[in-house]
Amino acid sequence: MKTILNIIWLVLSGFWLFLGYLVAGLILCVTIIGIPFGLAAFRIGLYALWPFGYTVVDRRDAGAPSCVGNVLWLLLAGWWLALSHIVTGIALCVTIIGIPLGIANFKMVPVSLLPLGKEIVPTDQAMAGSW
Repeated sequence: MKTILNIIWLVLSGFWLFLGYLVAGLILCVTIIGIPFGLAAFRIGLYALWPFGYTVVDRRDAGAPSCVGNVLWLLLAGWWLALSHIVTGIALCVTIIGIPLGIANFKMVPVSLLPLGKEIVPTDQAMAGSW
């Protein structure tokens, strides 16, 4: 079922969201200071490309630098990436078949707003607590 949802996701919204994260990551990597943010954009972009079967968990070792980094991320790229998830989620929820995909888009808004201090792991590992 995950594979079918991922393929439908890829066709309807995943590829375009991935391109948005790719553009954000490339722009952020232009400066030395933005490289960590660009890498975060690439990481989330891969998650946006193929999200079913993965989940986002909080990192236990994240501290104050993650908080400061999240504020910078929110100002630089987070708000418009989150807006793209919201708009795509609303558009998908208009159709019956798109409702699960729209809900998945809404679940990706928090990680697109504040990605630092979070980790993307397979759902099986998150359930087992072995991340």
